[in-house]
Amino acid sequence: MNLVEREIQKEIEKNLFKGKAIVLYGARRVGKTTLLKMIAKKHKDVLFLNCDEPDIRLSLSNKTSTQLKAYIGNHKMVIIDEAQRITDIGITIKLLVDNFPQIQIIASGSSSFDLSGRIKEPLTGRKIEFFLYPFSLKELLSVYSQLEIKRILEYRILYGMYPEIIKSNDLRLLKQISSDYLYKDILSYSHIRSHEAIVKLLQALALQIGQQVSFTELASLTGIDKKTVESYVEILEKSFVIFRLMPFSRNLRNELKKTRKIYFYDLGIRNALINNFNPLDLRQDKGQLWENFLISERVKYNKNRGRGVNIYFWRTHQGEEIDYLEDSAGEIIAFEFKVNKPYFKFPKRFLTAYPRAQTNIINKENLWSFLLPAAKQ
Repeated sequence: MNLVEREIQKEIEKNLFKGKAIVLYGARRVGKTTLLKMIAKKHKDVLFLNCDEPDIRLSLSNKTSTQLKAYIGNHKMVIIDEAQRITDIGITIKLLVDNFPQIQIIASGSSSFDLSGRIKEPLTGRKIEFFLYPFSLKELLSVYSQLEIKRILEYRILYGMYPEIIKSNDLRLLKQISSDYLYKDILSYSHIRSHEAIVKLLQALALQIGQQVSFTELASLTGIDKKTVESYVEILEKSFVIFRLMPFSRNLRNELKKTRKIYFYDLGIRNALINNFNPLDLRQDKGQLWENFLISERVKYNKNRGRGVNIYFWRTHQGEEIDYLEDSAGEIIAFEFKVNKPYFKFPKRFLTAYPRAQTNIINKENLWSFLLPAAKQ
């Protein structure tokens, strides 16, 4: 397969050499290093530092600006890959940005929970942040036609969108990536005491995609207390495993306000957690998979373009529900996802409360208008 163009590359390149550090977040093996090397190829005098190497960590830790400049030499761009490995990375980057603004610093990290905590205060006003996700369908258009994507769509729902998996659909490799996801990053946090508990939590979340999630119920299922569940869910979010939708509520007294739905950024990871890769036609959860896939693709679409969109679901105490809403500057767009049934009647209560809202039913026939709204139909 030819090299897939990542959508955020152009946005990163627009912000180079403006006196600020570029910080790139993303889970392991989504292609951060490949993207950084593609950027590096366009520039001269680039120093690429892999912080998995102990000597590089030592060279960047607890150093003065003079020592750092001696180490960097005359390089015009310095890329610090897996920067969270350096304990005082925030101070290190601050010294470089403040003392050598002509040098472009780019740092990457596998967890916004870990790296962001180390750089937040030192780099206030000194950084521009970007997020890299598994491939999006829009990005696959750089190597596949829409017809080809439609043919492989079920494989992508089952096996996910990780770059290596796109090439092979290799179950062993997917399970390895899933294991790296769980054990190399998430379980490295010192205050996660039980490996078994967080695996149980992930499996419980995997079985509840598209449903309202109760932290109290999750605590009962996993055998850990509610506050710990909330803490673990936050870590999973900041490690790019899951994301949440909150309920949309503005006008109606009977709209739900205190609940959430949780989805996976990558369904290959989700399916690996429950060890289920059966074809969609044989699955009871195909509707939830369809919903999760479309919402995660839309999240990537919005994030890759820097769209300031608030995302929600809508539900009343009477059980009326809409899968997905976007609120952008007061403009509301509502979406309902139907894998087989093309018909859905939007609740009268919603239409009355939000008469100017746009409504859309997304099925297999018109999915491109939702997944690839900027592409030609």
